[in-house]
Amino acid sequence: QVQLVESGGGLVQPGKSLRLSCVASGINFQMRSLAWYRQAPGNQRELVAGISGGGSTNYADSVKGRFTISRDNAKRTVYLQMNSLKPEDTAVYYCRLANSEYWGQGTQVTVSS
Repeated sequence: QVQLVESGGGLVQPGKSLRLSCVASGINFQMRSLAWYRQAPGNQRELVAGISGGGSTNYADSVKGRFTISRDNAKRTVYLQMNSLKPEDTAVYYCRLANSEYWGQGTQVTVSS
């Protein structure tokens, strides 16, 4: 019974920071890759950042240098630290277990003045 539970979304002003969290259960957490995706109105869901079981990371070009994905295996949690937020970062953000169709329910991030 895989579950992904997200938190941390909300309304934030441009230039500010936000940290999203995703707690996973029902998996051998340290062996699995996890990723953050986002979907804005009128757009397809896109990969934002991913992290492997070994700690390797990858990022979409649009967020490189601003976002950082990390994981805490003891807490079974993956994080997305989002700095220097822009209005174009506004989207529903989803946590996904790689190589599966297991997704979190999504959390709304709105960047607006």
